[in-house]
Amino acid sequence: MKPLDSETLKSLWHDEDAREVRLRAVIEDRLAEKPPPTIDDQIVATYFFALRTMKLKDAVAEISYHATSGIKHPPPGSLLEECTGKAVGIDAFDAGERIGLLHMAYPLKMMLQPDGHLTSCDVLHTVAGAIIFDIYENQDARLIAIQMPEHVLRSFPGPAYGPQGVRQRASFTPDQPAFGTILKPTAGIIPKEVGALVEEAAQCPLFLFIKEDENLYPNLDYSPVRDRARQAMAAIGRAREKSGRAGPIFAPHITGSPHEILDSVHAVLDEGATGVMFSETFAGGTVRMVREATKQRANPPAIYGHNAGIGVKTRAIWREVIDLFARLDGIDFRQTAPVRMGPPFIRPYGDEWRASENVLTKPLPGIKPTMIARAGGLDQGNIILNLADAEKRGTSGNILFLAGSAINSIKNSKGKPDPQLGAEAMQQALDVHRSGDLGGVPMEEHVRALAAHAEKKQLRALREALRQRYPGLVP
Repeated sequence: MKPLDSETLKSLWHDEDAREVRLRAVIEDRLAEKPPPTIDDQIVATYFFALRTMKLKDAVAEISYHATSGIKHPPPGSLLEECTGKAVGIDAFDAGERIGLLHMAYPLKMMLQPDGHLTSCDVLHTVAGAIIFDIYENQDARLIAIQMPEHVLRSFPGPAYGPQGVRQRASFTPDQPAFGTILKPTAGIIPKEVGALVEEAAQCPLFLFIKEDENLYPNLDYSPVRDRARQAMAAIGRAREKSGRAGPIFAPHITGSPHEILDSVHAVLDEGATGVMFSETFAGGTVRMVREATKQRANPPAIYGHNAGIGVKTRAIWREVIDLFARLDGIDFRQTAPVRMGPPFIRPYGDEWRASENVLTKPLPGIKPTMIARAGGLDQGNIILNLADAEKRGTSGNILFLAGSAINSIKNSKGKPDPQLGAEAMQQALDVHRSGDLGGVPMEEHVRALAAHAEKKQLRALREALRQRYPGLVP
């Protein structure tokens, strides 16, 4: 086979992440100096464009024509004019005015429903349509921000509970570190096995939340989700009787077509499930649908909006825009990423990470915050870093620390996965954090220092977990 030449290889190895980091820094600086406007009868979308031939101002007419009224010169004072988009700001980065920011206003007149509400599907259909992302002229295009008037924001349901609400449901105090876990194995298990896994996890006082994995599908002949929920809730009930605590929220995985999703949601709720989990990236409108369909229940489910596949969207729409609509539609839990030493394991990280966590928790009129689930490589070796970060930023009450394999896959002396050992190791790490013994240790030295401390204090579970999670650092 013919080898590729060096120039082709170089282009294929282009580091898109490095460009994204720089692009975000530039845009955030520009928006801080001149933020987009908020207009009472408009939705304002901010885009980054790099156009091949046109100037930014010339793109306005094309966007307005294709995304709104389909009329280039609507009669003044007409309904057509009221339903036609317009530019409300342009910030060109170059002398040729082909690259930079464009603020487009989309009239609420063309989309607002009679009772005054909007849906995220309709908003994104308008502001993130073909004219933005499918046109060859647009060499690069990103939807980077959305501004909506307060009366529109208030029309969304938002989370049923938010961080404090889910804490109350699980009998967690506002400042108590809240952990969650994911059932392992993640597939190929029957309801009885789900019940056994949940019962073991429910006995651990660390856990506010237990969820199934997205690889465990609801409508399996050998493992129907209704039966799994029945077994899981019975297990939580038994754990509740022993401990006297309310017990963790349990979220079975729901997926399928819209009618199947609702059927499964009602089935698990009828069995007592206190949450539901689904991957909403590829199911537009699902969160809102479930939120609306369950709001009349005495105890609506807490919704875990798993963002598996979100990277497919964030290549065009900035994550904080996607997460904003997830929050508005009613997600109670949303994954970001943990603080950790070394290079990132998953996205988001850096400024994108900060923007995502900010939009999930910042004050919004009439909308509860979403509880951040820091997951994806969270373990005993970085939990202290995450606790310290949350305390520094004043967000401890808004964070769920979601540890899957770090708890469920730690092996005991017999070489078998032992969730109790993993949980004990996590508790020991919490105790080390409370002691303050590792305060001031640089991040890059944290795991080694923690392992040495565990050795000194004879914290055997923590030492073993670190050895298994960090074999290159902990012998």
